[in-house]
Amino acid sequence: MDLKKLRPIMFVGTGSDVGKSVIAAGFCRIFKQDGYEPAPFKAQNMSLNSFVTPDGLELGRAQAVQAEAAQIPCESDMNPVLLKPTNDKSSQVVLNGKPVGNQSAYEYFMANDRRELFTAVKDAFDRLASKYSPIVMEGAGSISELNLKHRDITNLRMAAHAGAAVYLVADIDKGGVFGSVYGTIALLTPEERACMKGIIINKFRGDGRLFEDGKRKLEELTGLPVIGILPYFRDIHIEQEDSVSLELKYKSAVEGKVNIAVVLLKRLSNFTDFDRLEKDPRVNLFYSNDPSEISKASIVIIPGSKNTIGDMLAIKNNGVAKAIYDAHKAGKTVIGICGGYQMLGESIMDPHHIEGDIEQIPGLGLLPVTTVLQPEKTTLQCIFEFQGMEGTGYEIHMGETTALSPGQPVATLADGRRDGYYLDHKTWGSYIHGILDNSAVINSILAPYTDEKGIHYDYKKFKEGQYDKLAELLRSHIHMDLIYKSLAI
Repeated sequence: MDLKKLRPIMFVGTGSDVGKSVIAAGFCRIFKQDGYEPAPFKAQNMSLNSFVTPDGLELGRAQAVQAEAAQIPCESDMNPVLLKPTNDKSSQVVLNGKPVGNQSAYEYFMANDRRELFTAVKDAFDRLASKYSPIVMEGAGSISELNLKHRDITNLRMAAHAGAAVYLVADIDKGGVFGSVYGTIALLTPEERACMKGIIINKFRGDGRLFEDGKRKLEELTGLPVIGILPYFRDIHIEQEDSVSLELKYKSAVEGKVNIAVVLLKRLSNFTDFDRLEKDPRVNLFYSNDPSEISKASIVIIPGSKNTIGDMLAIKNNGVAKAIYDAHKAGKTVIGICGGYQMLGESIMDPHHIEGDIEQIPGLGLLPVTTVLQPEKTTLQCIFEFQGMEGTGYEIHMGETTALSPGQPVATLADGRRDGYYLDHKTWGSYIHGILDNSAVINSILAPYTDEKGIHYDYKKFKEGQYDKLAELLRSHIHMDLIYKSLAI
């Protein structure tokens, strides 16, 4: 069957966290529903939330979500450059799905004008565009960062290469929407301005008709059509790109629910590990680095971290480590995922200085295991068995963890490997991201705290329904005829 062709479409922003990722996911589903074969693309992501492709390569979680919305397997070409911050000044650089080393922000942004990286991302785009249409592209941050524009590999230079129709997304809930939209457009060169096809106002609270006068003024100021005013919504659940959304989850313990505290690490990674658990009606899940709040939870989970030793040191200094230890001594459940699993052990060693200058640090000592950080990263999708039930997940870690005494694994993987250490039903650690997406695991950890049975919950079916709801909302608030007109070849 011949591929139905459309020009690429690109969603760029007046700044970060304006809703580009979710809108791009919605359009991936719309184009799929309309008989096309769309695929997502973001040249460069900066995120600690990543995913693993079927062939064991790494990409930003947002593009994996968008691929899921497009109903296709994710691949590293969808996000050829991924920056994973290891501390305040440097990041691990993942190129075409594999780490190529750590660089400071200055080294990364200033060296060689990033010509080689730009060539790599253009090649990745071209490979993707040969198989899919339309490519649904996402920009990064603001498109008007004048000091960085000539080194840009993500926004309008990429749009020009792709020949994309570009739409500017602005978050009206942040305030200052007229200044941000007008200023963004005014700072573009004539060549950049020629790429722009329209404006989308996002997160409008109330009746969108009340913004009709504002819409007209924006169109007069910019010369671009406002093609949609999207409402602020809370009833459609799409995974967020990064942990800026976690500030909405700094809740506390409540009566009548199983309270679960996820330790809020500074370099917390893959926070989407807890999305399924958070939606369980028996659960009140919250994030905290306050020892007094953690002490109120029945279950404490230590999540993954991009700097396990640094975060281990931080929780020792801020009292959280003692709160976790006290919870364990009080008979509560303590679970570690990935970096959190490493922290539960006796020690973490970094002889190759993967994370920094500290070569060894004691762990929490709750599991008889020790971890040595390795230069090679493990990235795998996996099928596993947990207490007789099959589940799926993925691994992303740079450590090798060894048991100091015989014990049971948390899960047995389909390839025969044993994962994690299962001390007892209330104390265990695993390398499997997504292990808590599986009902059997959730029911097991909640069993000591509630007699209420979990509802049968098909998480994949739930997510499919959310993409359809998002597509319906976009269709009802965006001038789709104008979109398709701008994409016609």
